[in-house]
Amino acid sequence: MLARLISRFRSVFRGRNAVILVPMLWLFVLSAVPLLIVLNFSFSEMEIASVASIWKWADDALTIKINLGNYLYFGQDPLYFDTYLSSLKFAAITTLWCLALGYPFAYFMARAQAHLRPMLVMLVMLPFWTSFLLRIYAWKTLLVSNGLVNQLLMALGVIHTPLQMMNTPFSLTIGMVYAYLPFMILPLYANLVKLDVRLLEAAADLGASPWKTFWLITVPLSKRGIIAGSMLVFIPAVGEYVIPELLGGPDTLMIGRVLWDEFFSNNDWPMASAVTIVMILLILLPITIFNKYNAESKSEEQA
Repeated sequence: MLARLISRFRSVFRGRNAVILVPMLWLFVLSAVPLLIVLNFSFSEMEIASVASIWKWADDALTIKINLGNYLYFGQDPLYFDTYLSSLKFAAITTLWCLALGYPFAYFMARAQAHLRPMLVMLVMLPFWTSFLLRIYAWKTLLVSNGLVNQLLMALGVIHTPLQMMNTPFSLTIGMVYAYLPFMILPLYANLVKLDVRLLEAAADLGASPWKTFWLITVPLSKRGIIAGSMLVFIPAVGEYVIPELLGGPDTLMIGRVLWDEFFSNNDWPMASAVTIVMILLILLPITIFNKYNAESKSEEQA
């Protein structure tokens, strides 16, 4: 019997299945297991210096005690709803600005000469060679009252008194757009560079203007790149902590800061875990929409 089980195990996990098993185990250990631990914490209660377990074994009986108070507390304290709404708002604004700035740049890269494209891609990825924290902190030195931006505007006579740009929604948006712009450009470029130029030439031969050709041919054919880039920007922007902490102010409270406070300031790990689970559920919604659209697009292409 044991020999048959070993033989069956070997037949299943060989060849292509063995190759797939490695990343699946990697994802399970580094993604699913931590998520299950956080989910377990979210249904627990905080004791004096540790998190109480929801599983208890006593007198040959397993007792499961699930605490829903952490989730019910969301409806009692408007802080969490406001921070979720603020995080979604700033993430959406960042995504729209990255799309508006990244699409023309990606289009220019895709239409550049072939020998120039690797250099342009390298320039887009160049900021990643520097520490993320240093790049964001550099914006702090630029946007303060005596920073380079205010000094330049005053030297040009545009303003007479320094502008208050730090610790505002403006400084937060600038920092997030700067940080996540490459994540929008690269998927768009990968999609636009494969666009068949003959379609644009055919539209021009049929009398379509360049603007009409762009909206009716280029944009629809680049939808996958737009959606992929938007997801790559929107999802991490929702839970951003460093940029709001360095560039934001009291009007830019986001869920990442609330998570930090619950974990390390309040030492309330169950509540922080519940906040994390709700944030993950919010992020899963756009991922589900993207996967559904991607599956529909593939089925239409196959048909």
